Amino acid sequence: MKKIIAITLLLGITGMNVMPVLAADTMNNAQPKQFKTMVKKNKKVSDDYKYAYVNMDFWSDFNDENLSAYIDKAIKHNYDLKSATLTVEEYYQNVRSQFANELPKANAGFAPGYMKMPGSSDADWSFATPAFAQYEVDIFLKNRDKTKSVKKLYEGAQFDERAAYIAVASAVGTTYLNIVRLDKIIGIQTEIVDLRKEIYDLMLARNREGITSTADTVKANKALVQGQTDLIELQKQRDILLHQFAVLIGESPANIAEFTRTSYDNIAFSGNIPSEISSDVIVQRPDYLKAEKMVEKAGIDVRVARKEFLPTFNILGLALFNASNLGSVWTTKNMLAGLIGSAMLPIFTGGSLTANLRIKKAQYEKVLQNYYKTNLTAIQEVNDALVSVKMDTEKMEQTKKQAELEQTDFMYNRDKFNQGVISKLDLIQYKENLLTIDKLVAQQQIECYVDYIGLYKAVGSKL
Repeated sequence: MKKIIAITLLLGITGMNVMPVLAADTMNNAQPKQFKTMVKKNKKVSDDYKYAYVNMDFWSDFNDENLSAYIDKAIKHNYDLKSATLTVEEYYQNVRSQFANELPKANAGFAPGYMKMPGSSDADWSFATPAFAQYEVDIFLKNRDKTKSVKKLYEGAQFDERAAYIAVASAVGTTYLNIVRLDKIIGIQTEIVDLRKEIYDLMLARNREGITSTADTVKANKALVQGQTDLIELQKQRDILLHQFAVLIGESPANIAEFTRTSYDNIAFSGNIPSEISSDVIVQRPDYLKAEKMVEKAGIDVRVARKEFLPTFNILGLALFNASNLGSVWTTKNMLAGLIGSAMLPIFTGGSLTANLRIKKAQYEKVLQNYYKTNLTAIQEVNDALVSVKMDTEKMEQTKKQAELEQTDFMYNRDKFNQGVISKLDLIQYKENLLTIDKLVAQQQIECYVDYIGLYKAVGSKL
């Protein structure tokens, strides 16, 4: 009768799983050496690796403490970067979860019951403590390959994290420099508006005296209004950039008035921008390295799909202690135990295994093509960045020469004005021409700095 009760309880427990179970996971006590190494690597004691991602030496070459401080702030507070780091942690835990499939599983529980058996008028208590252990013998290393496949995703997520840090740092630097550019251009535009106001006042006074026509006065007024409109547009652009900048560094856009920045005239890039980039640098880009890992993963997935055709070997152990008296539960005479081995070979699966293998092969080819494309795209982006640096630098040098000539022309005309050869109205016009070319110089100088950042991003910060 006890054997019948024990077997009934065991079948009920395995089929319905209604008792409270205390899972004794053997994973923590049986970690192989390579897994312990992986855990140790994942536990980062500081954020130094994040600063290595963005290459702070490059940003210090701008000789701007404010810019370096904002890059540091973005590293610590940007929400996209926090999300990227959490994604890495998520993939790491997926590796641990998959690795658990390589280890034995053990469960134990306690199941008290009160029952009446057929053919008997008596009812009695029964106390059972079932325990189960299961292990898939990974003879063909299929589960090991599955863990390797998931680990490639984890490594790919790390490269995504690095790419995210480089992208955010580039966005912070570009936005900051454009704000500095707008500060300078707004200052120049304010001077232009003041000059146009002075021109309009002079024209108005001359019109009253009949020296200047009303048409010329209206034209001067139109130029003044246009200058004021341009100034408002520049101020709007700066505020929008400041709002975007606030989000990049993890601040509220309501705090833009507190953002300090260096004057345009004080920014001087002292780094060395190469005219050529070695292919060794290109293959260190995070997107290139991730594509490489995805090819490796796809190859492993094909290998796993092939191993699905092979038999699986399982070992199942179970033990059940059952007694009507709680005090005598854990005795050998009240124990039912068994150890079972099995080998299962897929005979007919309707072609699903073959289809799965073909899918994995197709995915491998697709990932491989993406790898080739990533390689070409990396070369293209680096070459584009080098061309932009070269051409924009040459253009800026020409514009600076033009500005020097405009400055010389203004000085000659100022002497003419002092000699009474030209009117003040003419001198003001020459001054506005000089300010206009100064705006262009500021625009193109910042464009060159932004090109440096573009090259920095194209080479994966290895500049």
